[in-house]
Amino acid sequence: MADYYEILGVSRGATAAEIRKAYAQLARERHPDRFSDPAEKAKAHDFFRDATAAFNALSNPRNRQQYDAELERPRPTSPVEIAQDAYQRALQAFEARDNEQAVELLRGATHHAPNEHRYHAVLAVALSRQPGSARDAIQSMERAIQLAPGHAPYHVDLAALLLAQGLRLRARKAAEAALELAPGDARAHRIAADAAGDEGPPSRRKP
Repeated sequence: MADYYEILGVSRGATAAEIRKAYAQLARERHPDRFSDPAEKAKAHDFFRDATAAFNALSNPRNRQQYDAELERPRPTSPVEIAQDAYQRALQAFEARDNEQAVELLRGATHHAPNEHRYHAVLAVALSRQPGSARDAIQSMERAIQLAPGHAPYHVDLAALLLAQGLRLRARKAAEAALELAPGDARAHRIAADAAGDEGPPSRRKP
């Protein structure tokens, strides 16, 4: 977790006025527009983005209170705790519509707890919302199914991912696997029918 006080160069007890003054000084000294060299400009851009995030968090009393509480919270130490913490923060990122952050956190969760099927499944959903990551999303959902083969919703989600990529045969097989586990799943029936195309839904196809 980034130390916003350190980024702005102020103490934990800094007043709102001191925080505003520190940010204004950084804006004068380290704004990207002050640099002409591309590498230096890019570096300044990254720093100023973090400084702006720090200012937004600390200049608002409510945000600062939440940030301070987060700083004081005990840090997870074991792999399982680290994974759980990353997973919970990923869910919060989802709510804030920060999908990129959610993906990063979920990758950390699956790294520290590779056998937890929930983390792989939610990572698949996050990846499916990220351009160019459809293949990774499918692989993550397949991993979730390997870990929890009897969980029908995972098979349905995999079928939807496959169908979205035009992989109709694989999508139909995944939907049919879901229906074996949950025969009344309306979404699985719909995907199976869409994947079957002109052949019709599984129950109507000729042998």
